[in-house]
Amino acid sequence: MNYHVVRDPDQVREVLRRVDDFLPTNALTSVVPLSPAALRILSRARFALPPVLASAIGGLHRTVRSVVAGFFTPARVAAIGPRVRELTRKHAEAAAADLAHGPVDLAQAVAKHIPPVIMQELTGFPLPEPDVLKRWSRDSLELFWGWPDPGRQLELAETAAGFYTWLRAEVIASRGEDNLFGALHAAGLSTAQVCSLGYFLLIAGQETTALLIGTALYRALQDPGCWSRLAGGGSGAALVRSVLATEPSVHTWRRACPQDTVLGGTELPAGAEILLELAGHHGPDAGPTAYSLSFGHGLHRCLGARLAELESVLAVEETARALPAVRLSGPAPQWLRLLSFQAPLAVAVEAR
Repeated sequence: MNYHVVRDPDQVREVLRRVDDFLPTNALTSVVPLSPAALRILSRARFALPPVLASAIGGLHRTVRSVVAGFFTPARVAAIGPRVRELTRKHAEAAAADLAHGPVDLAQAVAKHIPPVIMQELTGFPLPEPDVLKRWSRDSLELFWGWPDPGRQLELAETAAGFYTWLRAEVIASRGEDNLFGALHAAGLSTAQVCSLGYFLLIAGQETTALLIGTALYRALQDPGCWSRLAGGGSGAALVRSVLATEPSVHTWRRACPQDTVLGGTELPAGAEILLELAGHHGPDAGPTAYSLSFGHGLHRCLGARLAELESVLAVEETARALPAVRLSGPAPQWLRLLSFQAPLAVAVEAR
């Protein structure tokens, strides 16, 4: 796919503001067209992703956004802070004990555990066991935002189908329940629509935050002075915002032109695919809110932005305080590199 790449932050905001000229219809479309065999696997699971939130516009988008936002209000997010600290301390202290036996991967030992629990407690819907959720999430990201060959597509489609089958059963069971899925049913959404939102919310609501925490931990550990400040009680806010401004876990997003239009003096034909680079292009005088573009802008700004930042800040702080005398171990990690997602695949540490 040939994308018109938009890097300038002001133009990125312009695209996200001009909701009639740049539609989110391709936001969740697989980067590589799926093979007929992969589509058959998904079809057998009744896999369907009708536009609901990230890829929707108009009245449905506003209705769904309002329902989801009710579960992530500023007051509810602020109140969850002590729970984030508690969970991080628990897993970081377990990691500290494991260091006696050799290096520990903080992405696995700490980062992956906090966001799923917090999302579950805020939304009320159940989640599978952490390792299963991690596999489902990573495979779905690769299926839709990676470049899998036909053979790999079959493996990923099987995982996605299993994920969707589990999700559909939970969505049906949530009718009348006091949780997010139940609230969406009550707002008039069909089972397929609730599944569509749930499929990517379960990924975006925890996997992207776990990836962000992993990147923040890695960058903090690369700077012994930074790690020492955090271990001594310093704030992690500046570190996390720097990561968000330069290399967030969600670093690009897509839009499509439904009609001929012009952006920054460039004529774009109907059907043009737009790739928005959300980070890494702010100048030194961009101001203190440059990091916020990594969560989008305008009508489609991420509803979990405040939560993701809070979780990342507190997780980095508490991990450093529980593990003050560690350093990075081994060679530089490999990174997850997908069209719209990035993070180190491991953050291995050892005792100093």
